[in-house]
Amino acid sequence: MGRILAIDFGGKRIGLAQTDEMKMIASPLETISSKDIFKYLDNYFKTENIESIVIGEPKTLDNKPALITEKIIAFKTRLNKMCKKPVYMIDERFTSRIAIKSMIEMNVKKYKRRDKSLVDKISATLILQSFLDREKNKL
Repeated sequence: MGRILAIDFGGKRIGLAQTDEMKMIASPLETISSKDIFKYLDNYFKTENIESIVIGEPKTLDNKPALITEKIIAFKTRLNKMCKKPVYMIDERFTSRIAIKSMIEMNVKKYKRRDKSLVDKISATLILQSFLDREKNKL
């Protein structure tokens, strides 16, 4: 069995999360600079057994593609060529807000909640958990 990798794509940073080998639990992994992501992923794919990848798909409140969608599609295309694994898109609306709310509920100090890299990792984890929940409901 392999892991599922989740990606919260951003112009400056990319949040990553992964499942355990049994695909039961989503956990934060890293936040990587956008310019370094393919080098990081190349090394990651060499050391981890990845079954599939989930990328957050940002949409507006009226369900239209967000401004960054074109960049995400280009990223997904390059990723498909690189890893030859299934890549899924999943709605990521409100994940950053939910991440910050979760941090507040976990009593994370205010200065840590301002750490965008932490928010990106948690957002990737929320994207991945949403995907896992959706897949369980299909069964």
